[in-house]
Amino acid sequence: MIRATLLLAAVMAMAAAQAQPAFDDTPAAPGEWGFRPADGTVSATNPPGFSWRPQEGARVYVLEVARDEAFADIVYDAQGIEMNVHCPPLILPAERLFWRVAAVGEDAARSQWSMTRAFTIPEDAVRFPMPEFGELIARVPTEHPRLFVRPEELPRLRELAQGELKPQYDALVAECERIMADPPPTEEPPRYRDGIVRGSDEWRKVWWGNRTYTIAVLNSAATLAFTRLLGGREEYGQKARELLMAAAQWDPKGATGYRYNDEAGMPYNYYFSRTYTFVNDLLTEEERAKCREVMAIRGEEMYRHLFPRHLWRPYSSHSNRAWHFLGEIAIAFMGEVEGAEEWLWFAENVFFNVYPVWSDDDGGWHEGSAYWSSYLTRFTWWQDIQRVALGISGYRKPFFSSVGDFALYVMPPNVPRGGFGDLTGGRTASSNVGLMSVFAAQAQNPYWQDYVERLGGPSSGGGYVGFIRGALPPVQRRPLTELPTSKLFRGTGLALLHTDITDARNDVQIEFKSSPFGSQSHGYEAQNSFLLYAYGEPLLIRTGQRDSYGSDHHRNWMWSTRSVNSITVSGQGQIPHSAAAKGEIVAFETSERFDYVAGECGGAYPDGLVERFRRHILFIKPGLVAIFDDLRTPEPQTFEWWLHAPTEMVIGGQRDIRVAVGEAGCRVEMLAPDGLAVTQTDQFDPPPRPRVRLVQYHLTAATDEPAREQQFATLIRPHRAGAEPASGGAFERGANCGAIRATLADGEAIMLFRTGAGEMAAMGVASDGDAAAVMLDARGRPTDVFVSGGETVSFDGRTLTEATGP
Repeated sequence: MIRATLLLAAVMAMAAAQAQPAFDDTPAAPGEWGFRPADGTVSATNPPGFSWRPQEGARVYVLEVARDEAFADIVYDAQGIEMNVHCPPLILPAERLFWRVAAVGEDAARSQWSMTRAFTIPEDAVRFPMPEFGELIARVPTEHPRLFVRPEELPRLRELAQGELKPQYDALVAECERIMADPPPTEEPPRYRDGIVRGSDEWRKVWWGNRTYTIAVLNSAATLAFTRLLGGREEYGQKARELLMAAAQWDPKGATGYRYNDEAGMPYNYYFSRTYTFVNDLLTEEERAKCREVMAIRGEEMYRHLFPRHLWRPYSSHSNRAWHFLGEIAIAFMGEVEGAEEWLWFAENVFFNVYPVWSDDDGGWHEGSAYWSSYLTRFTWWQDIQRVALGISGYRKPFFSSVGDFALYVMPPNVPRGGFGDLTGGRTASSNVGLMSVFAAQAQNPYWQDYVERLGGPSSGGGYVGFIRGALPPVQRRPLTELPTSKLFRGTGLALLHTDITDARNDVQIEFKSSPFGSQSHGYEAQNSFLLYAYGEPLLIRTGQRDSYGSDHHRNWMWSTRSVNSITVSGQGQIPHSAAAKGEIVAFETSERFDYVAGECGGAYPDGLVERFRRHILFIKPGLVAIFDDLRTPEPQTFEWWLHAPTEMVIGGQRDIRVAVGEAGCRVEMLAPDGLAVTQTDQFDPPPRPRVRLVQYHLTAATDEPAREQQFATLIRPHRAGAEPASGGAFERGANCGAIRATLADGEAIMLFRTGAGEMAAMGVASDGDAAAVMLDARGRPTDVFVSGGETVSFDGRTLTEATGP
């Protein structure tokens, strides 16, 4: 009887489980945020932000975190979660934990649990719990102003305006007087004409022109209104009110609507909100009502575009600034516009759970230095706003504790270009002074301060935001020489190899990309590509110039593998502009003498074209760069090795290619394979629009006979202008490796790079590593040794160590 009862209970339990809808645990596709924390990962924050795939028909979710896989010892549970993300409001135990989630439908029926995922919180994880909804909303001031400054802070700011910040205040007054003397026009800007071609120069004029027009009106209003709060003339406030109310008459879904033209709609929304909160006490109730009416429409339009999509598919460039601009609207109109509370709750859920998306905890940024600067400059506004209005310090996030390292390593002082990424060609290190000044001050980072000082000293950025930041405490600098000269941004697949990060004029810099982000968005360059700068000059470069986003040249040249220093296969490049075109940095080592990086990106090519593309770069500082490429394909193919320079290359054969630019140059020796067909052109295919005048040179070294396996061995020798580098080298296929011998001024280097399993051996060198090198003096005696991915290196049968000497 007891057995029958137990059997019946088991059958009923199984039936109940089968009646529950399954939880969709399908892994994230390219462009999706994914289940986080992922199984087996270590969280840098306590608690982590949890994320899961949105479930069809779900109304809310239930989350459980436990010490055991059976969930008998639950340490945290949350009911009624309305989004597919959640960050707990409390600290979790620092140990190995397990999490699962279930969906609850409109009928209150719960799904089956998701699969169980394990994660670990270390003792040193950053404590960063998210406030609960009610607490978050309660932190917002009930009176105005609310953005950048609270009402109770105004007396202190007025004192500073007449004291230590008087120069900044006087600059604000001067700007206000300029605006008063020549106020911006306020007629509503035009829509696109019927039949206009999106992306054309005519379209761009309206698209970007409406943005600058909107900013001129509403940032002028915000400047006037803020300066009046500090003690400026009453007329400033009245003019701010006049400009605000003029802009309030514009169609919320017209030429400056967020969905119609987000480049005009976004600044409209945040500058309007700032002006509203700065000038609120001068507005009539009728005027406040009009402002609320306008922003109810504009705010809801942004919210409906972003929520819930952005929480699972956050890899949209513009949306990654739109969400915190929505947060500004929410704070300014909290308690005054229906939905503002939900807008703010959504914005903070993005911040705690799904931001930043283009980055890693090392401080890397997938989209490159131009978009790093553009987006993070705007984000620092939100940092200021949420710190003041909500008491949340964003610099506690691991990424923001390393955010300045990106500029420091990608663009050291006096660097000639901005590295990989869209719109970086015209950037210099000086372009980063304003943002790095903010980062150094807000994070109190002494090395970022040294970077700023080496570029002429900090800049507050001016305007009302600069005035507020002027009260931040000074930062004591520490020299960049205390830091490693090279760094890997692993999560974004970017390695920066240097000899001197204090001054690019004394530096040799190699930038190598093999990114798990693929080539999506503004980080479109192909994987396993590299750049070479030396002694303040760009030598081997990325090419093209954006004439208009998505133009023929931008899409079909700059997004193409042909535009960078990488490899095409039978004329076919990697999947262009796609999250699927992934790479991975599989090894990185740095030391005073040697830097080494290796990347793999065979899967970045379409339709299984390439099984393996492993690129090894060994930098023997300062004058030798060895590149070994190992490619394998399912079917025989030809291969094209691409190289680009800003000046015409002098070609004396595949083993003697010279590049000279200003104060520097390099010699390229393509040791293998023999018989490459080397050609050079200064033509783009397709070219940029006629208004862009750009001359760059593109070299292709192509194989003739199709093969399933191909190896390239190349030496690059950077040098100062007028110097003649050493030359000479050899390549051989050894046991499980490709081997390169390079002549040096005082001896030679023998380098091995793995191609197969087992001990590598060639040219008298053997190693269990994946890459190894032995330095020999002029008499053939070993003086130094390098190994990565292993422990031993031998030369002529003698085991060597890093301390090996003659």
